[in-house]
Amino acid sequence: MALYYDLPVFKDVYKLIIKLFEYTKDFPREYKYTLGQDIKRDGIQLVRSIYRANKEKDKRKYLESFLDDFELLKLEIRICTDMKLLSLRKQAELSLLMESIGKQITGWRNAQKY
Repeated sequence: MALYYDLPVFKDVYKLIIKLFEYTKDFPREYKYTLGQDIKRDGIQLVRSIYRANKEKDKRKYLESFLDDFELLKLEIRICTDMKLLSLRKQAELSLLMESIGKQITGWRNAQKY
């Protein structure tokens, strides 16, 4: 079993979290402590799910949890873009990274025996 922090998906999620923290710090005060805080919390929750999935024998539960939290994060980012809190460039950067993460997690989940 690889250490969770050596997994390519962990590295990509970590990059995503760093970008989320950078981008939300520029939010207007009205959104920084609501939507911005939720985005950061949800990003960190993704790392928790990867850690737990990596250490457990039955990984499916944590990978499904990851995918649920991931969908919520996508929605939050879309809201930020629609409200002009995130530029299209920043949203595009996040989308590319999130597409890669989604494929990796889905592949990991599908590789688990049922």
